Amino acid sequence: MTCQNCETKSVAEIIEKWHSDKEYVIEMMQDVQDEFRHTSRESLETISQITKTPLADLYHIATFYKAFSLEPKGKFQIQVCMGTACHVKGADRVLEAFERELNIRDGETSHDQQFSLDGVRCIGCCSLAPVITVNEEIFGEVEPAGVPKILKKFKED
Repeated sequence: MTCQNCETKSVAEIIEKWHSDKEYVIEMMQDVQDEFRHTSRESLETISQITKTPLADLYHIATFYKAFSLEPKGKFQIQVCMGTACHVKGADRVLEAFERELNIRDGETSHDQQFSLDGVRCIGCCSLAPVITVNEEIFGEVEPAGVPKILKKFKED
């Protein structure tokens, strides 16, 4: 079985978990995103075919919500808050430090698929500004000089 066939089988299992009900396509897409770190064209086509939801509707959802990515994301997804409180306290310099350390730009994924970097509007932890998340872990009062230490915690040997 090819890898694409494995993905199609897994996506079909996710759809079945939601009883192939088109009312739950967003939840299906979230499960696909969680499992594969992106929502591929093939997975959207499978959801479309099984639930009878127009592919265009699924693409609209996938491109509207920040939670979905059509391109593979890294194992560790770094979000740097760029909201007002974080911006005032130097979030732009923190983002630049991550870009330098990872050799990627905002919105990109490292070549080894380990890290993705995204500047986001607000994480909702203004009292910790500037704040970042790595997957579900929150780091507050981040300084550019502290970025290498944060990355070291997640880098694989």
